[in-house]
Amino acid sequence: MLRLLFLLLLGVSVSASATEEIRYHKVPALPGDGAITLLRRYALAEYSCNRSLFFELNKLQPTDGLQIGEYYSLPVREYTYNGKSIRSTIGTDDYRQALSIQKFNEWLLEEGLRSAAFVDDRKLYVPNHLLKCPEKDVTEPTPPTPPVAVSRPTINLATAKGGNRVYPIFGPDYEYTPKKSNALKNRVYYIVSGHGGPDPGAIGKRKQHSLCEDEYAYDVSLRLVRKLIEHGAVAYMIVRDPDDGIRDGEFLDCDRDEVVWGGATIPLSQKARLKQRSSMINTLYAKHEKQGVKSQEVIVIHVDSRSKSTQTDLFFYHEANSKASKALAGRLHKTMQRKYKRHRANGEYHGTITARNLHMLRETKPTSVYIELGNIKHPRDQKRIVWKSNRQALANWLYEGLVP
Repeated sequence: MLRLLFLLLLGVSVSASATEEIRYHKVPALPGDGAITLLRRYALAEYSCNRSLFFELNKLQPTDGLQIGEYYSLPVREYTYNGKSIRSTIGTDDYRQALSIQKFNEWLLEEGLRSAAFVDDRKLYVPNHLLKCPEKDVTEPTPPTPPVAVSRPTINLATAKGGNRVYPIFGPDYEYTPKKSNALKNRVYYIVSGHGGPDPGAIGKRKQHSLCEDEYAYDVSLRLVRKLIEHGAVAYMIVRDPDDGIRDGEFLDCDRDEVVWGGATIPLSQKARLKQRSSMINTLYAKHEKQGVKSQEVIVIHVDSRSKSTQTDLFFYHEANSKASKALAGRLHKTMQRKYKRHRANGEYHGTITARNLHMLRETKPTSVYIELGNIKHPRDQKRIVWKSNRQALANWLYEGLVP
């Protein structure tokens, strides 16, 4: 305080951020993480000042291990974005530095390492090296003791039960799911990815690869379920794959091994398949209703198929005779409008809301909405589903639309 007063008396301008207590971003250690592995995930390991600060902040030695699920401070400062500019937020006149910080935050969002853009949640992350040591080391160090390779037993992701914030259904890279808030406490969601098993749904072509609707709908659905669980909801993944967790590749292999909740085989008949899913949801709905749960919703996710020349934005169907279904579709639609306005170059969004007499809308007891992610045959719409950053963004935005 005395130093600040002295600076003011001298007529030196002091940014608001200079008066704030320094906060560092904390993240949990995942299975298999060591210090360098964790820093590498956030593109921080190649800078000596980051490594030194990480050990200092967490009172660790370079030879110390990390505890799974325990939160560690990264060498990344947290600022409250002032809504004006990065430079005025952190108190700098360096345009290039500000641009590097912006790119770092955008990269975190693309990689799914943050849930919202800094202009939305007002959390600006500034890596220590951009302030202290912008040049990379000539060589990146390796951990003092190489980790011992541990063989992972074969797990049936479709039936494996989760516990202690570890959910095998999301796959080994994403199975640890930290609790971030209770925003959706006492709310139940049933996420249904379209088709599956003997029916791959619509099929598109891109760079000589087949794009199967059920695989991309499944990946977006998994990412959405994980977001819901992170924020306190009970979320059911109705269609389940025994060996496909969340995948980051551009081209997802087509297969036919999906089952439904509980491990039941998916019927070939569409009518039987839909009845199987709606009956399962209604049974779970009755159980939670007896428990006193007031909010239960069904989210059905598909990828549409139209002429290759027809581009569509993500659009919604609701049950014709349900005000609650129409309202749910409206909330999600408004979220997409807001996101497209910010993230699409021209700010336009042409997604629609339409009433449809579809089985999964009509026959499920919880409030329901049916989502089409785009046209699987159109090259631009394909980018919405083949890029992992876009699949994660879709899940993030749908989650935001579901938050009451």
